[in-house]
Amino acid sequence: MSFTIHTSISAAVYENENLPLRDERRKALLGVRGLRKRYGEHLLFDIDVLDIATHSAYVLTGMNGAGKSTLLRILGGLERAEIDSLRFEGEDVLRAHPYPRALREAIVYVHQHPILFSTSVAHNIGYGLQVRGMPKEQVARMVGEAMAWAGVGHLAGTDPTKLSGGEKQRVALARAKVLNPKLLLLDEPTANLDGQAREQVIELIPTVVEAGGTIMIACHDRDLIGLPGVQRLKLRDGQLEIR
Repeated sequence: MSFTIHTSISAAVYENENLPLRDERRKALLGVRGLRKRYGEHLLFDIDVLDIATHSAYVLTGMNGAGKSTLLRILGGLERAEIDSLRFEGEDVLRAHPYPRALREAIVYVHQHPILFSTSVAHNIGYGLQVRGMPKEQVARMVGEAMAWAGVGHLAGTDPTKLSGGEKQRVALARAKVLNPKLLLLDEPTANLDGQAREQVIELIPTVVEAGGTIMIACHDRDLIGLPGVQRLKLRDGQLEIR
């Protein structure tokens, strides 16, 4: 049995006093056919069809061990799998590993426990831009905007080792968003967070789609799963179900 992901997000997803209504035509972003992941003789999952649209949000659920994190890493080009065909923005990228540069720059994965350099918050957020060779002035401007978005501007010069769990997660999100990814993959972004820290991270999620990107979140968080307009997916018994 095959399952194709069709986004159901409409302008209603932005019925929020802080977000403008959008009614944009969504297009195919990433299309995968015949995606299988094995560990030795064990088949973790076998997904016939997986289509991800632009300007969309997805939550990926499933029991521990179902393969949620593994699927995100595969989509991010960080882990190998058997793939019959892969299309990105309409172009064939058959059996591409590692991903070509265009995909590496378009897809960003954020680990559940992000690793931050022991330098400063601003340096961490700007590191990827520096690697891409952007001028210092442009990096500084974009980092400033990302810190403001994540609400960590007051921590610009702080060593990340001194941050709270919620602050580290927001810095990691800012470091990912500043790269302007077309597909942002988040692995349990609110795990081990509670109270205001968790709420602050959740509030950032819809703004990614509002800015024009697509986001897929692996999580167990009921508030993330219940966000308006988010397409729910579930890994169960090696198959991907639309909820």
